[in-house]
Amino acid sequence: MSLDGPRFAPKSGGAPTSLVILCHGYGSNGADLIGLAPHWAPVLPDTAFVAPNAPQAVPGLPGGYQWFGISRLDPKAMAEGVRAAAPALDAFIDEELARTGLTPDRVALVGFSQGTMLALHTGLRRKAQLAGILGYSGALAAPESLAEELRSKPPVQLIHGDADDVLPVAFSVMAMEALRAAGVPVKWHISHGVAHSIGQDGLAIGGRFLHDVLA
Repeated sequence: MSLDGPRFAPKSGGAPTSLVILCHGYGSNGADLIGLAPHWAPVLPDTAFVAPNAPQAVPGLPGGYQWFGISRLDPKAMAEGVRAAAPALDAFIDEELARTGLTPDRVALVGFSQGTMLALHTGLRRKAQLAGILGYSGALAAPESLAEELRSKPPVQLIHGDADDVLPVAFSVMAMEALRAAGVPVKWHISHGVAHSIGQDGLAIGGRFLHDVLA
């Protein structure tokens, strides 16, 4: 089953010269994350945005989707989850490249929480390097296998709130350290007083990052 979700056309009204794929978190959906597009459109007027719904519905949560089921922050469960979910996102990226005619270096991934785990895992293992990966409030699953499985090194920007009690900020710190050790160019930012969400500072920094990698 192919993924799909809400789309936001280029603000310029023309054909897109770049694409941002937004990967939502556990229990959310594409309609939630596509709300970021209007904030970034002024600095990315020729960019199209798409926020696919994850492939699995969350039991008992109408309108909620998951990339993989997870009940606790267990490293083994996260590693197994991203490995199982990555082929769906990988195929979606290929489909969007074919649909738009864009090259991989014109595509950026954005993730939030579980979506960040998936964006990092998938994006870093694609042979043709993407423009960049922006990850909010997330983690790097299976860091021990990164060096062996790494196929490209797109620039990465990690952003995390220090008041996050769902995925503590330490997860982004560990991700940053693992990425640097593997030679991936990574920047990170802590949003002070921000919980498991995106603050105004993180929104602005993310927009600048996407502008820079898609310029």
